[in-house]
Amino acid sequence: EEKKVVPAVPETLKKKQRNFTELKIKRLRKKFAQNMRKLVYEKAKHYHKEYRQMYRTEIRMARMARKAGNFCVPAEPKLAFVIRTRGINGVLHLLRLCQIFNGTFVKLNKASINMLRIVEPYITWGNPNLKSVNELIYKRGYGKINKQIALTDNVLIALSLGKYGIICMEDLIHDIYTVGKRFKEANNFLWSFKLFSPQGRMKKNHPFCRRWRCWQQGGPDPQDC
Repeated sequence: EEKKVVPAVPETLKKKQRNFTELKIKRLRKKFAQNMRKLVYEKAKHYHKEYRQMYRTEIRMARMARKAGNFCVPAEPKLAFVIRTRGINGVLHLLRLCQIFNGTFVKLNKASINMLRIVEPYITWGNPNLKSVNELIYKRGYGKINKQIALTDNVLIALSLGKYGIICMEDLIHDIYTVGKRFKEANNFLWSFKLFSPQGRMKKNHPFCRRWRCWQQGGPDPQDC
């Protein structure tokens, strides 16, 4: 039996099909981007409300304690930001502080506090506030996506951390600042922060040292001092 010859598809029809497919993909991407922007806005709005509520609760508790003639003991901090200032030590590599003036977030627990005590002469650390976490991630944040990539687009975060429910910068900041359920995944995704070294020698009266002295051994954020 002779095989039936299938007539070739005209090039014009192929081109129309290709253009239609590209247009459909473009429309889907645009719709996805619009939905993504709306979702990110709603998340940012929700987190802002949560942070404001946390702040107001702290103020209210302090006022109530003062009114009753008592002292309000703040909750134990759960987050620390650690900066390597000098020295070489194996524990520093466990903390992902491979270079001098590298910084990283650390979840505070018994094990991590013991590690910080071991490397105490080589680091400075303290409890960052929301503003510091925001500025670090927005201005100096890099993600581990096969290599070190600047976090300039929420799509980069969604592709890497979307399976954990982290799809944008606000999700990332929220899980880091509140030490949420996905803190480990969020923190491991972030590259160690490379900070500027102070000009001149690290003397006790150096402005850098004066600024960070109150932060040594787990003091408050320098911006609060």
